[in-house]
Amino acid sequence: MSQVVSQRRPTHSSRMNSGLMVTRVHAALRKKLVREFLAEFMSTYVMMVFGLGSVAHMVLGDRKFGSYLGVNLGFGFGVTMGVYVGGNISGAHMNAAVTFTSCALGRMSWKKFPVYVLGQFLGSFMAAATIYGLFYSAIIRFSGGELTVTGPTATAGIFATYLPGDMTLWRGFVDEVLVTGMLQLCLFAITDKENPALQGTQALVIGILVVTIGISLGMNSGYAINPSRDLPPRFFTYIAGWGKQVFRAGDNWWWVPVVAPILGAYLGGIIYLVFIGFNTPWELERLEDSAAFEDHRITALPKASHDPSMISPLTPVSEAPTNRSSVLSP
Repeated sequence: MSQVVSQRRPTHSSRMNSGLMVTRVHAALRKKLVREFLAEFMSTYVMMVFGLGSVAHMVLGDRKFGSYLGVNLGFGFGVTMGVYVGGNISGAHMNAAVTFTSCALGRMSWKKFPVYVLGQFLGSFMAAATIYGLFYSAIIRFSGGELTVTGPTATAGIFATYLPGDMTLWRGFVDEVLVTGMLQLCLFAITDKENPALQGTQALVIGILVVTIGISLGMNSGYAINPSRDLPPRFFTYIAGWGKQVFRAGDNWWWVPVVAPILGAYLGGIIYLVFIGFNTPWELERLEDSAAFEDHRITALPKASHDPSMISPLTPVSEAPTNRSSVLSP
């Protein structure tokens, strides 16, 4: 009996190993890149759960529990909630196109690009899996047990965007470029330090911006405006039973919500900086060592863009180590 009891008692070495493991996990979580990865993961997950859930209500709710306006509100205020979740750590980009623009315009180190995008993609994928699990019974009931991409009982559109019948592939491409460009241009204006009336309200106004885009420009292509919003859930539907048609539908539409938003966000950012940002003095921050580069930005952007509060989920973020506040705390 004593032998059995002694076997159940943790040894001193096992307690030390457990303590060492916990210490290592805490140390890893304190690393800047890890924390930013987790912030992007969680903020994107929150945004997508609210957004995809609102689409599920519209598609599966027999017009009783959802509407197109409800979808816009779900995604818009899902974005706002995402800012609260991860904004103070990573900036809560939640959008690979915005992360690309941040790097291309010198607001963030390129080595952070894969970290941010991986977090966004995993968060979006897990959100799709969550919505699938929550609404599985309704999906099977609505579709009659057959998971289809097109047709009156199609359910793939709950998770990703698909072109309507009156749109062509290239018209949809132009639409995504233009809409994402409008998004980025307005985001630069919202987060511009020279707009003092908006300080402290950016997260809410950004959510309203997404709602506005949806109700005014969302009909043609579904306003994906975000590779992280469209591609991971589409891949989830591929492995969950919808099959290869999720990539083949709409003349292989799947690549457009990946490429077009990146191009649109970059062009929208440049247009704002050229026509509006030139009104503020230009400043170049030169850094001499790689360690400093981790905590500062090398940029030739206007001073207005150096605001560390520019951390909306859809707009570039400053990486200054001091006063790294959220858009909610300018």
